[in-house]
Amino acid sequence: MQQKPPRLTPELRDTTFRWIADDVDDDSRAQMQDLLARAMAGDTEALSELDDRMSGTLTFGTAGLRGPVRAGPNGMNTAVVVRTTAGLAAWLAKRNPGGTVVIGRDARHGSERFATAAAEVLDAAGFDVRVLPRPLPTPVLAYATLDLGACAGIQVTASHNPPADNGYKVFDHTGIQIVPPADSEIEAEIAAAPAAVAVPKGKGARLLGDEVVDSYLDRIAALATAGARDLRIAVTPLHGVGGTVVVDALRRAGFTDVHLVEAQAEPDPDFPTVAFPNPEEPGATDLLLQLAADVDADLAIALDPDADRCAVGARGHDGSWRMLTGDETGVLLGDRLLARTQVADPLVATTIVSSSLLAQVARAHGARHARTLTGFKWLMRAGERLVYAYEEALGLCVNPGFVKDKDGIAAAVFAADVAAEAKSQGRTLLDLLDELTVAHGVSVTGQVAPRFTDLAERAAVMERLRTEPPTTLAGIPVTTEELPDADALKLSGERIRVIVRLSGTEPKVKAYLEVTMPTPAPDDLVSTRRTAQETLTALRDDVANLLTAR
Repeated sequence: MQQKPPRLTPELRDTTFRWIADDVDDDSRAQMQDLLARAMAGDTEALSELDDRMSGTLTFGTAGLRGPVRAGPNGMNTAVVVRTTAGLAAWLAKRNPGGTVVIGRDARHGSERFATAAAEVLDAAGFDVRVLPRPLPTPVLAYATLDLGACAGIQVTASHNPPADNGYKVFDHTGIQIVPPADSEIEAEIAAAPAAVAVPKGKGARLLGDEVVDSYLDRIAALATAGARDLRIAVTPLHGVGGTVVVDALRRAGFTDVHLVEAQAEPDPDFPTVAFPNPEEPGATDLLLQLAADVDADLAIALDPDADRCAVGARGHDGSWRMLTGDETGVLLGDRLLARTQVADPLVATTIVSSSLLAQVARAHGARHARTLTGFKWLMRAGERLVYAYEEALGLCVNPGFVKDKDGIAAAVFAADVAAEAKSQGRTLLDLLDELTVAHGVSVTGQVAPRFTDLAERAAVMERLRTEPPTTLAGIPVTTEELPDADALKLSGERIRVIVRLSGTEPKVKAYLEVTMPTPAPDDLVSTRRTAQETLTALRDDVANLLTAR
């Protein structure tokens, strides 16, 4: 019997009509009118798209909003931003009425109009609204929020998400991203907000000058304290907003021999040269490493599009280039920062999914170490006298005194300082890593992160892993442990560890892998690493099979 085609329900039709009537953007209204007309005419693809766009609202969480730029409540558009900002304003008004709110943006599709809409709503709500002068990195917004004594900061960005996406990230009065229960409280205020067309709008905001950017850059330049400056650097901002800022930061710190990947130097919301604008993704840094080889560089730096993440590339003794993992960079810079810090009883922090090696490095320096849940919103709240934090996903904070978030610009300057100092001593970053390994043991890490188009399949994979956990991985017996605070699952055995969780910002299941080995003798370093890598490869294969949708 032939199945009847799906039909447009009266409820979906009427809800869509109401959304169109309440929208504040002509283009968005036209989008939805066209989609509804095609659905009413029996176009099944249009009906499916309409149902997806109208199936609830874009969720506001501790990462704020993030989703595809498109009309409808389940997308990033002006109406959604207006209602979100109305909810945020209501929440702030109960805590700091009339306070200062700073707004920044990247160069993605829709960022300028979303930032403008947020400023207009906050102005009408009685807040002193300041807007950054142009598209700038997220750490500049985090700095300005703290520096100006603001009650909140908003950055319009989707960070390293695909080109179709945009987002809305909120920092509180501490200059740190919000944590529960603030997210659920704000979401409740958003739900209670009127339709976008009924939200009062003001004239906008005061446009900040370059003084806040100059102040930020001067503070970053002061992080370079080693003195050596003979370093050639290859840099890519991956079509994001960090290019001119990182070059200026390096120049102020004394590093003037800087070469940008020309094809990726200017902001471009379509990210035409990469499949995904994320330095972690395969192929994303190919042009950077090619440039580094071509100009005979000493250091390679890749930023993500909003420049809060930093990836570091180094050349081996055989002349070949490779990108360091986030854990390698994190432990290396943490060691160097602890060697230089003047803070008494310092604290360094990383997350539960990152390498265990930083704890041993901290112990050797007489420093304290903390492990937190994933995300810089937790890392920046790790404890008193925090001097450094990192997470394996290329997030580094070498400057928590004035930016309480990951900061790719500051990390790039500090990495250049470390590399220049090492070069002046006839060593490389890879030599420094070897020394750390001989001192503290081998730790190799990796990640398996399959992307799902169907979120139900993603949930099913996690449920199956919980109900049917493996007994061995890479031939090693493992036990399973729930990590309820992280909503994650830990699988561990002798010298192996896997932590699996759902990504909060992308349609992925993420598995974080670590293999450790005892401290090797210098002559055994290569063979011990090889053994660890072989175990990691077997572990990755087994975990990838576990996370396959069935």
